[in-house]
Amino acid sequence: MSKKAILALMIAVLMPLIGYFILKAASDHSIVMPRKFLLDTVVTRIENGKQMTDSIWHQTANIKLVNQLGDSVSLYDKPGKILVIDFFFTHCPGPCPILTRNMRKLQQSFANYQDGRRVIDSSVVQFISFTVDPERDSVPVLKAYADKFSVSPDNWWMLTGPKKQIYDFAFNELKMGLLDGHGVDTAFLHTQDFLVLDRNHVLRGLYDGRDTADLAKLAKDVGLLMLEKDRTKKSELFTEIIDLKWIWVIVVLLVIVFSVYFSMKRKSEY
Repeated sequence: MSKKAILALMIAVLMPLIGYFILKAASDHSIVMPRKFLLDTVVTRIENGKQMTDSIWHQTANIKLVNQLGDSVSLYDKPGKILVIDFFFTHCPGPCPILTRNMRKLQQSFANYQDGRRVIDSSVVQFISFTVDPERDSVPVLKAYADKFSVSPDNWWMLTGPKKQIYDFAFNELKMGLLDGHGVDTAFLHTQDFLVLDRNHVLRGLYDGRDTADLAKLAKDVGLLMLEKDRTKKSELFTEIIDLKWIWVIVVLLVIVFSVYFSMKRKSEY
């Protein structure tokens, strides 16, 4: 085979792959991911003679409490899931019922139909509501409240436990006193915000749980976070290339076409 034929064949093989990754890179670049909150520190290092900086974002610590079913559960029990968090109390006359209804709407948005019935998809998001009045919000009280609002326990926990533990988590781990901006009372936490933690338990969003536009943004951001690559894992580029079956079909067809073309051309020259 001549050098021109070899070059043409290489182009035929590489062009579909090059085109795919150009389009993929352009698409990834156009996506604006939810920003990270709560910067812990910035680490400086030298790499290849150049000074590099790494931002270390605050990873929310684990907490173990009891849900509305009486089960002991912890924040880290749901690896790989996005967490949507709020704070409430069952005898709240004002915003809490609105927050609970809106959280339920979010939960219902992650549902699909199976065998003709609507089923909550519990594989994507875990909803977590912390009571800020655990002395009165016992497990039976939370269960009655959850039933009142048709809360599905499949992926929504209403949690109670020691008040100090809950408040330490809210103010020391989620930094509610710094984030809320509405004058949060450290003696009695009362906020209308929904918080979103990514799969690494890093805070990625703060949304007004009463605002429909904010709720729509929250749902969109959850989808983006599910697509976010885990930078701690090794590159899956080779696996991704292998999995591009449709591109390999094109490549094989092009190789066959070029082989037939140059074979016919060579015969005509003799």
